[in-house]
Amino acid sequence: MKTFILLALFTFTIHPLVAQAPYEVSAEQPFGKLNPEAPQEIGDYAALIGICDCISTKRNPDQSWGASQKMTWTFKYIMNGTAVQDETIKGDDSHSGSIRQFVADSSKWYVHWFSNKTPNTVLPTWEGGNQGNDIVLNRSQKAPNGMDGVTRISFKNISKKGFNWTLEWIDEKETIVYPSWKIKCIKR
Repeated sequence: MKTFILLALFTFTIHPLVAQAPYEVSAEQPFGKLNPEAPQEIGDYAALIGICDCISTKRNPDQSWGASQKMTWTFKYIMNGTAVQDETIKGDDSHSGSIRQFVADSSKWYVHWFSNKTPNTVLPTWEGGNQGNDIVLNRSQKAPNGMDGVTRISFKNISKKGFNWTLEWIDEKETIVYPSWKIKCIKR
């Protein structure tokens, strides 16, 4: 009898919530769905939604490029289709992800990044948006020598087949552009 009452309570409390969030991840929609009531910019990431197989390459401390490693990068709609979340799983057992929200008042994307290797109490945030066919996000950051600049994340060559991603440091005058990480992804 207790099991029946608990099951009935569970069924009646969960079911209305699912009905209120029809764009969430579910068995029928493993990556969620874009909410048609959301700002149209949420569709900026539409071609990335799903799972990609990627090759990630970072710079070594001596500035040479390190060995490439395989990773998967999964993008999905969250918050009832009004934001995007991504997660990476890398061969070296490092994992990271982001919550991506578009703020209509500023007409910008705000991307909050987290990682199992570098946990933070305050998440680093990049901001930006579309520049032509690319998604470009910036975050103020000093170089190791103290020079002012930004780290820039760029999604390029975006298509239903995949995309390229780069992280680079750029000085304020944009005379120095130093790529430190590059990823090439192919959609499953």
